[in-house]
Amino acid sequence: MTLRFILPLFLLVQTLAAQEYNLAVFTIPETLKENADAVIRLEKTDINIFSAKSMKIKTTRITTVLNENGNDNVNAVEYFDKSTDVRSIEAIVYDANGQQLKKLKRKDFKDVSVSQGSIVTDNRMLHLDYTPIQYPYTIVFTSETETSNTAFLPRWSASEGDYASLEKSSISYTYVPGLGFKYKEYNFDAIPVKKEEAAGLLTYTVENIPAMKREDYAPSFFKMSTHVVFGLEKFHLEGVDGTVTNWDDFGKWYYANLIAGTDELSAETVTKIKTVAGTETDPLKKAKLVYEYVQSKTRYISIQLGIGGWKPMLAKDVDRLGYGDCKALSNYTRALLKAVDVESYCAVIYGDSDKQDIKEDFVSMQGNHMILGIPNNDNIIWLECTSQVAPFGFQGDFTDDRLALLLKPTDSKLYRTSVYGKEINLQESKGSYAITGTGGINGSLTISSKGTQYDSKYMLESKSKDDRDKYYKSGFNTIGNLKLKKAEIKNNKDNQELTEDIALEAEGYCSKSGDKLIFAPNAFNQYNRIPQRYRTRKNPFEIARGFTDTDEITISLPEGFAMESKPDDVSIKEKYGEYSAKYVAGNNGSLVYKRSLVINPGYYASTEYESYRQFREKIARNDNAKVVLVKK
Repeated sequence: MTLRFILPLFLLVQTLAAQEYNLAVFTIPETLKENADAVIRLEKTDINIFSAKSMKIKTTRITTVLNENGNDNVNAVEYFDKSTDVRSIEAIVYDANGQQLKKLKRKDFKDVSVSQGSIVTDNRMLHLDYTPIQYPYTIVFTSETETSNTAFLPRWSASEGDYASLEKSSISYTYVPGLGFKYKEYNFDAIPVKKEEAAGLLTYTVENIPAMKREDYAPSFFKMSTHVVFGLEKFHLEGVDGTVTNWDDFGKWYYANLIAGTDELSAETVTKIKTVAGTETDPLKKAKLVYEYVQSKTRYISIQLGIGGWKPMLAKDVDRLGYGDCKALSNYTRALLKAVDVESYCAVIYGDSDKQDIKEDFVSMQGNHMILGIPNNDNIIWLECTSQVAPFGFQGDFTDDRLALLLKPTDSKLYRTSVYGKEINLQESKGSYAITGTGGINGSLTISSKGTQYDSKYMLESKSKDDRDKYYKSGFNTIGNLKLKKAEIKNNKDNQELTEDIALEAEGYCSKSGDKLIFAPNAFNQYNRIPQRYRTRKNPFEIARGFTDTDEITISLPEGFAMESKPDDVSIKEKYGEYSAKYVAGNNGSLVYKRSLVINPGYYASTEYESYRQFREKIARNDNAKVVLVKK
């Protein structure tokens, strides 16, 4: 059979598959329209693995878009490069009654480079740029791709995500024996899934999955969703064959094929970095000097050209050019450290503010980021080499508390990165303010932040005055008409601590009632956002990172006024955290406000959400408790 016959046959099969469905919107069950911006009528993926160097993927996706918010769910796109070919691609548009409106061929898809901004890649994509003329409408999208890369196999999820329902979804793998085909199921107790398995064949199918509404504090999609990951023990990646069965095998393969031989530096550079290290003999102190040198010399730019999507640039090229991606900069730092006799290794990790572990029980190509690890007795010092400003050894919330694979010639292992506990994520505030006789406020405040609270603030050091003004006006949102008199930042990188020295004033802070002034003593740090109430909470909820805040503020009262009432001291202790507020008489008739808030990290069932919401409500209410002053 010739290729010219195979491709039309595939398109015919895909078209017939679409015709099996009545695409009229009225045929969609009402349960699938509820909370939905789009309904995935059919998601069918057929994957055929012929060898470690040959894989074909056929896709049919039928999406009914109910309103403009559902346009992104069409997902009519395919990526390609030198190793991946889009053999066919097509889309057909139907109206609400299932009548064909338009047929779009390959020439109607936009062929664009994925490179943009600081990303350089040879990846391209074909995507459908269709502007709907009416809602609802349906698109039947079909494609076929072929690739020689089998290190990454498409995963499958039994749900589409927020505000999109799923009428039917299936994935089918056909594979030849001897490649070590494997799979792992996650969260299969949540959704009924049909599974069919035979020699060289595996299929999963689900039907009629309603759309979910986004909910406050819901865990990330990958933590909750019913999904399956797939892999091969014998695979191919951009001209490199691999055979791995455990993480040590994988680390050895990655190191030998993608890292070894990339750390060569010129004699001039070796001499220069030895000069930077000087007479220092302590390995970590030398590493800090090298890290700061890299920060001063390089900048980040993502490079994903062929094998360069996984293999670092040569260290000598980074040295010459002054830029690189996470792999290149980590490897360049490793090469410089090697030159001054400091042991270090590149590490693969998932980088995101949502924590995601490399799946320990499924050995495969994983991760989307690379950092550097320096063994230090029983610990690992982790370096984020893409940042020009991060302190030595500080990770922050982009790579904290997750498994990373340290890539070594032997004995590669998964290690957990730095965990910033609630006692480390500390903000301490101390200051004073005076209430004026007209109800204004005039005060000063020193705030010290560490851990992830430091992480969220240390960039303030490089902000302009205007940007700082905007930041503080947003942060002190309980004070209207705020005027910043001073906002000085001291960034102690050695201690990983940021100190803010602030002076401010504002008219009208107090509300007035006759001859009374009414104000909240907690002027600077109200934790006043109350999580949304749900009649029926569907998802579990997660507090990803705990923290501790302490505040001690001395409040001077205006002459001619006496305190008529003040809030009672309060202490709250629940599984989600602790809160206390005290109002202590100070010198010269002042009031000292002392507050402590501790939020515990945790993963909780949906049934506990309302209890947590009420806990937050109590905090917000007490943070906004009022003092009443009366004119004498």
